[in-house]
Amino acid sequence: MKTRRNSRGYEERYWEGRHLKLRDLKEEAKNTYLNKENIPACPRPEFHVSQLKHDTDEAGLNGIRGDNGFKNPHGGSLVWWSLAVEPDDIISAERRLLETTYPDWTQEQVQMQQSFLGKFATSPAFSELSRMGSYRFTFPLEELLEAYSQQFCSGAQPVMRVYETVLYSQQVMYVILVHSPANQQLFSDRPLLTDDPNSVCSYKDGRFIWRPEAMCETHRCELVKRPDENQMEVREVSFPPFYVWDHVAVALHVDRQVLKFDPARLRQNLKYCSHAYPPIAKKFEDFPQAEEIVRKLWPDNSSPLERAEPLN
Repeated sequence: MKTRRNSRGYEERYWEGRHLKLRDLKEEAKNTYLNKENIPACPRPEFHVSQLKHDTDEAGLNGIRGDNGFKNPHGGSLVWWSLAVEPDDIISAERRLLETTYPDWTQEQVQMQQSFLGKFATSPAFSELSRMGSYRFTFPLEELLEAYSQQFCSGAQPVMRVYETVLYSQQVMYVILVHSPANQQLFSDRPLLTDDPNSVCSYKDGRFIWRPEAMCETHRCELVKRPDENQMEVREVSFPPFYVWDHVAVALHVDRQVLKFDPARLRQNLKYCSHAYPPIAKKFEDFPQAEEIVRKLWPDNSSPLERAEPLN
């Protein structure tokens, strides 16, 4: 374990080249939330995610529009994205979890089963709100990787590696690194991201596969399994405990260059986000202000600015 201060002055504890599950983090780091006992049972789904999101503030938006693409605003070499879980991802993950848990699931039991997974998807990883600013770019993963391949890899497949695990007081961030094959030596100390079914996250068939262990942050619900009936259901918790929450970040190595996109495509993939608490960005705009800012940056685009919608 190492410690550092990030560009915003927050202290981070981190493990290079490893994606540590919660039980391993509990052994290696003293953390008030991780050490809590009697956390209500919650599901362990497998999300197959095909979208990435990049949240930013007004200054970042101006920079992205000016460059027609993404670079590290602090002069570093990495551009940061996060998994963007869609409503369909939750539906398919729920179905997959039930079919894996109950292989003999009958059609009648399928019809009886009530939707439950969305009630646990309550951490900031699933939120339409943003701590980083009022603007969210959401891109299909395959489109991002194709642009990265053409601009940074001479058309070759990008390389993916297990970059690090970062632990804050209540947040666990698993970072995947994407880099050019030309930089193999630069990152050879980080293991390749493999298709390991026991890993926190992997990549397969154009999707990141994420297996979260802490979906809730505040555990207002408990998962109840009924194996005799091949059913899962939700029970409300009287005194909801706070716990850690985990998420996956994807760092694209651009080496102070710009990952470029057509300006119209940038605008098409842009939405407005209300601010989450506690905010990291110093300034957020209300919706009318954001509309005016976006209109000035894309004067030839008359499409209304959309709001990011909640998953549930």
